[in-house]
Amino acid sequence: MTRSVTPRRKTLNTALAWVIGLLIFFPILWTILTSFKTEAQAIASPPLFLNFNWTLENYAIVQERSDYMRFLWNSVIIAGGSTILGVIIAVPAAWAMAFVPSKRTKDILLWMLSTKMLPAVGVLYPIYLVFIRLGLLDTRGGLVVVLMLINLPIIVWMLYTYFREIPGEILEAARMDGASLKEEILYVLTPMAIPGIASTVLLNFILAWNEAFWTLNLTAVDAAPLTAFIASYSSPEGLFFAKLSAASTMAIAPILILGWFSQKQLVRGLTFGAVK
Repeated sequence: MTRSVTPRRKTLNTALAWVIGLLIFFPILWTILTSFKTEAQAIASPPLFLNFNWTLENYAIVQERSDYMRFLWNSVIIAGGSTILGVIIAVPAAWAMAFVPSKRTKDILLWMLSTKMLPAVGVLYPIYLVFIRLGLLDTRGGLVVVLMLINLPIIVWMLYTYFREIPGEILEAARMDGASLKEEILYVLTPMAIPGIASTVLLNFILAWNEAFWTLNLTAVDAAPLTAFIASYSSPEGLFFAKLSAASTMAIAPILILGWFSQKQLVRGLTFGAVK
């Protein structure tokens, strides 16, 4: 039996959703607006919202001072590489947990999730020493591995949830038709879970793109991504809010555009299996 929703309640829910959405988006909007102000306008009191002299000077200064494209390319490689590597490892793991019965599956999943509760600084020192010993410090390959391991529990959890919604009888039929384990995962399971895999890839790409702790501590110059690019505008002389806002806008613009164009796929994947 479906529950009817009155027009008044629908209007209130819509208005509440818009208010919450605007509150969440306002810091991003304020950062973008501040990037077009002068330094004096950026710290003006009371704050200037729209009535200020718009300028592109901050973007020109940021571009002259820093090699933005190098930082951007590092972010794309690190975020993309860690996400792809994580999915390659997580798909077989999630398949085994979803379709191979075991009393320990839930315990393993909870243990994997518990690793996300450990403060990152608690393992910084040993990882830093390992990176020095292996020559991985300030390398994109080293960061790809670290970020993959950090986000791997989330990837496995999400894929396990999506795989559980796929009827096991379909995989059994594939086995009866002579499909090998590799063919079962690649040609039967994966195509059926495309919405879930796509949303997992998008979400973990965003998490890797925004990761600051490890990228700031394990890079210096060569492999520094956009998080280091933003941090470079915090200097001992003080914070230059307009230039910092311009650098932040340039750093978040690619991921905002990606999220905007992939929002339908992301929502579809996050609600995959919610309604039967």
